[in-house]
Amino acid sequence: MADTNLLAGPALRRLRKRESLTQAAMAGMLGISPSYLNLIERNQRPLSARVLVQVIERFDFDPRSLREDEAIGGLDGMARRLADKRFADLGIDREEVQELLAAAPQVAAAFARLYDTGGGERIMVEDSATAVRRAIERWQNHFADLDHAAEDLADELRLSRGEIAAALSERLREKHQLQVRILPAEVMPGQVHRLDLHARQLQLSEMLPGAARRFQIARQVGMLEMREGIEQLVAGAGLASGEARDALREHIADYLAGALLLPYRRFLRACEATGYDLAVLQRRFAVSFDQVAARLTTLGRVGERGLPFFMAVIDRAGRMTQFTSGGSGALYPLDGARAPAWVPYAAFERPGTVLTQAVTFGEGESAATGSGRHWFTITRTVDGDGVMCAGRRAVVLGIEARFAGDLAHARGVSLDRLDAVPLGVPCGRCGKTDCLTPAPARLASTLPRPRGGS
Repeated sequence: MADTNLLAGPALRRLRKRESLTQAAMAGMLGISPSYLNLIERNQRPLSARVLVQVIERFDFDPRSLREDEAIGGLDGMARRLADKRFADLGIDREEVQELLAAAPQVAAAFARLYDTGGGERIMVEDSATAVRRAIERWQNHFADLDHAAEDLADELRLSRGEIAAALSERLREKHQLQVRILPAEVMPGQVHRLDLHARQLQLSEMLPGAARRFQIARQVGMLEMREGIEQLVAGAGLASGEARDALREHIADYLAGALLLPYRRFLRACEATGYDLAVLQRRFAVSFDQVAARLTTLGRVGERGLPFFMAVIDRAGRMTQFTSGGSGALYPLDGARAPAWVPYAAFERPGTVLTQAVTFGEGESAATGSGRHWFTITRTVDGDGVMCAGRRAVVLGIEARFAGDLAHARGVSLDRLDAVPLGVPCGRCGKTDCLTPAPARLASTLPRPRGGS
């Protein structure tokens, strides 16, 4: 295969950082020297066809991302923006624009997005939730070292469906001198769990169902045994506020609980064997629907990736209270999907029932061009665990339709883009984006009429 003259240093560097690899480690996996990889990342050497094939095979890499500048119109699009009279005194020529696209394509994309949305006067400091979400997205919600450590601990404890709570409780007692105690609801008003270091107890409310109790015990084990790894991740995120750092710690603690209860390889094998059948996975691992859903957004291990799901949680008022992109590439807040025709908004009328829907909606650049992405979504309501989270909410899993063909929940559902419900676009009947027309009728009104028919 002849070598191509492709400069792709920034894309390769971002891939390496995403996988938490050193240059030496990645170079070894690609069969090249660290010094050569360093030159490639600095755009001082092209990415050869042989190395590109290795990157694709080793890291499930999408080569289309090497043309990331196309989203902003390439060289011509960037040159047009920089020809604005506000930059006239800087004397920027096409060669400098080309150098920017080659050396820092993400910076160029950020500038283009800011320019297209009206300039810097609207920049605002990120709130804590946004900062934490962006930090999680940088890892694609997969924390490799912690996930391996949790899997090793699950194997060491020989966690199985019938003995999970007992094994985890015994670990807390033997290694950390903590007893698990279930207390009456009136003793823990407004709380479902509490760590009492004076009494050396992890106290859980009697209101917690079994899956939630096991989750809280696993969470405490993970926080105690992997404290150093958690703090390294939090420190590496570079979050400005203590509130954001605390929120990231909470997310990682939840992540570890899922990794202990659903050990990576065992869970991935079960997913693949069952077609990601959520009911079977719940029963097999003795967990809840939302615990399975959250774990499905974390399956990003190099060489052992699962399908790329996003997860969203929507309350009765229609507010998205939680969103995790995982490896799906979905963009918060799913612009265009917040429409009454989307099935999660009807899920509250059928509590506990799994509902599926193929949809298209625009995100980011695609929203502006009207070319929405094609998703397959799975929704079910769940009830709150205990008194603090008593409200019913809809948990949504989404995956690009092109990956959904083998899913158990997609059987009998058309994954043809023409059959998907278009969201975030004007209704063909009334012209309103937020039309309340039920999804099937709305879909029928947006499809072209057959020729020659009545």
